Amino acid sequence: MKKTNIVILLCLGLLTFMTQAQSPGMMSPKKNQDKPATILMDISHGQRFWNDPSKMEASNDQLPRVKAMTEELSKTGKSVNAKLAYTKGPIDETQLKNADVLFIHIPTLQYAPGEVKAIRNYLEKGGSLFIVTEVDYWATLQQTNVNDLLEPFGIQYKGTIPDSLIGGYTKAGVITPKPLKISYHEGRIVEGGTPFCFGVQSEKYPFGVYKELKGGGRIIAMGEGMVSLYMTSWQGVNDYQCSEFMHDVFRWLLTKK
Repeated sequence: MKKTNIVILLCLGLLTFMTQAQSPGMMSPKKNQDKPATILMDISHGQRFWNDPSKMEASNDQLPRVKAMTEELSKTGKSVNAKLAYTKGPIDETQLKNADVLFIHIPTLQYAPGEVKAIRNYLEKGGSLFIVTEVDYWATLQQTNVNDLLEPFGIQYKGTIPDSLIGGYTKAGVITPKPLKISYHEGRIVEGGTPFCFGVQSEKYPFGVYKELKGGGRIIAMGEGMVSLYMTSWQGVNDYQCSEFMHDVFRWLLTKK
């Protein structure tokens, strides 16, 4: 994802989405009758974009953007019968005990050994993880040890994808039942798992993969963050299907056999 005018374009993308009617592809699946699931968002590791808007200062110029994104994520959660919660300090088993999905989005700080162990144990016992990283401009793999979280499960982040074209897509399959047009511009290579997100230039280097673990846990790992920031517009293209994508991602992560 390029840094040029990123904040302005994030807001414009969200405004475009919120003025459009929902398409049939965004309809909610049949919801469970149980209490809502919990999406636990990590905000404890220097996240670049996501935050808890209720904890931000009114003078923070990022607050309107964070509020708008949070509103969209809350809509996604409602469509899959889930609510949003936030981490409080280091991630541990106590916090993960109540989480159905752990959402880690572009961290810039290290995960302590105890946090790595807790997250691995959570996944081995059937938890779900949606993890998103970016190219080195936003955070290097030396700054944040996200690969330590994924190493036992055969997924690893690598270098920058060598392409230059704008735009991405998903293949119809397990995660997205139909192909989706999704925002993308420069990303990090993701190795392992089953690829399902690609840039329009080539399928050689996927930027999104998924994996179901032996204990019932599920992982979706992305190497580019635009679609998960609900950026429906980017450099003249205004119809990226971000909300549909996020709905499908969380639907799969919350569905257990």
